Amino acid sequence: MKPLIIDNFLNQEEFNPIADLIVNNFQWKYDNFVDYADDKDKFQFTHSFYKDFEIVSPFHETLKPIWNRIRPREIYRVKANLLTRTPQIVENRFHTDNPEISGVIPYTTSIFYLNTNNGYTEFEDGTKVESVANRFISFPMDMKHRGTSCTDEKVRVVINFNYLT
Repeated sequence: MKPLIIDNFLNQEEFNPIADLIVNNFQWKYDNFVDYADDKDKFQFTHSFYKDFEIVSPFHETLKPIWNRIRPREIYRVKANLLTRTPQIVENRFHTDNPEISGVIPYTTSIFYLNTNNGYTEFEDGTKVESVANRFISFPMDMKHRGTSCTDEKVRVVINFNYLT
């Protein structure tokens, strides 16, 4: 199965305020790992909107244009991820989001790209999805994937969604 890819997911009047807020004017939390705690040399900055079905950010309403498009029945987790530029592309390890529920309930994972850069999302079958601003991809939560850093911009910023449709 290939991920569903939708370019220009939001119109520019909806996309620009979201991207400007999250990429340029946001509160980030330092995480000393990316996908696995034993990745000693990797880190990222995150901002959680929803965690374990609960709203945990005052900025959750910022995502309303996205909710209007995907119309989730249940929101499990939503977080923004910011990876800083590296001298070479660094590929993270393949993983599934929320392995404790992955494959048990048919949740969907989606990734919304907030800036264009030479980083990407890769799937175990070799499919690569380039980081293009306002691109939205969706796939079953149990599909293994990995993100990367970028080398051509200061940061690579995405929002990761886990929800039931």
